[in-house]
Amino acid sequence: ISGYSLVIQARDSGTPPLSSSVTVNVDISDVNDNSPVFTPANYTAVIQENKPVGTSILQLVVTDKDSFHNGPPFTFTILTGNEEEEFTLDPHGVLRSAVIFKHMVSTEYVLCVQAKDSGKPQQVSHTYVQVRVIEESIHKPTAIPLEIFIVTMEDDFPGGVIGKIHATDQDVYDVLTYTLKSEQKSLFKVNSHDGKIIALGGLDNGKYVLNVSVSDGRFQVPIDVVVHVEQLLQEMLQNTVTIRFENVSPEDFVGLHMHGFRRTLRNAVLSQKQDSLHIISIQPVAGSNQLDMLFAVQIHSGGFYKPTYLIQKLTSARRHLENVIRISAILEKNCSGLDCQEQHCEQSLSIDSHSLMTYSTARISFVCPRFYRNVRCMC
Repeated sequence: ISGYSLVIQARDSGTPPLSSSVTVNVDISDVNDNSPVFTPANYTAVIQENKPVGTSILQLVVTDKDSFHNGPPFTFTILTGNEEEEFTLDPHGVLRSAVIFKHMVSTEYVLCVQAKDSGKPQQVSHTYVQVRVIEESIHKPTAIPLEIFIVTMEDDFPGGVIGKIHATDQDVYDVLTYTLKSEQKSLFKVNSHDGKIIALGGLDNGKYVLNVSVSDGRFQVPIDVVVHVEQLLQEMLQNTVTIRFENVSPEDFVGLHMHGFRRTLRNAVLSQKQDSLHIISIQPVAGSNQLDMLFAVQIHSGGFYKPTYLIQKLTSARRHLENVIRISAILEKNCSGLDCQEQHCEQSLSIDSHSLMTYSTARISFVCPRFYRNVRCMC
């Protein structure tokens, strides 16, 4: 307990008795009676041969139960095992290489490290660090090409994570890093550690080919990353149709079914090859295992096909469409449970362009706005 706060009252013997109170704060000053503690108690680390001088090998973690002035900053010292000065230890507890290691010269080092706190008198503790020298990378990283589709309202893309690069390396201890060509950093970023791709706000309509690479420290491999950005027109929202799928997650639909279903859907509803199919959004149905896909079809000569026409075409081709994925329903107006006739059911659709949903798989990622369907009975 670092302190006590006491309220003390003095009361006299008069009639009536009178009293007054005072607060007394008692601070307990700390004595440096705890040694630093390494977590874990001992360490094991590896370094590949031929890594440059100054390569980070290990971060030591030390805590102290004493108050702040009796704990950090800690002073680190390598007591034994570093007679040839192959290692350095900085004030923050980072162990680094001081030479270029060769696997054929030595495969293992054992260091005894001391941590000393800042109290008076100082307390010390020790840990052992085993460092293994392994052979340098012999395998190049492998990465899966990634295609990203972004759907957004006109000039209203807020930015965010749009996908993730999946890369592997057969060298067990290789650490992969990702880089993006500098001239593209005004529009996109790539997290160097986990390969997540971040798009900045205000992306224009069009196709972007990103110059991304992955490196294991020895080999650098380019990765094909293509981003397609489609900006929605307000008129699309008035001519949408929803297809509801059964027993499918958004990620499974994007990764396994979207390309094939898009192709089958085009063949079913497009009157001319020049017409354009626009998948506006996909969204799970709350409280179920169903999935809604919102789409519209733009006529080559201008305008959009009406929902009634699209539903007629879809109904005729439903059996063919279900060869790709099971369909639960085809919705233009969602009057379920309203007990009103079709012509008296009014539906409005709204898009929240600042609430983006990202469905990402290893090969394909789909980023779309959240949508809301409001239905009311006009009886």
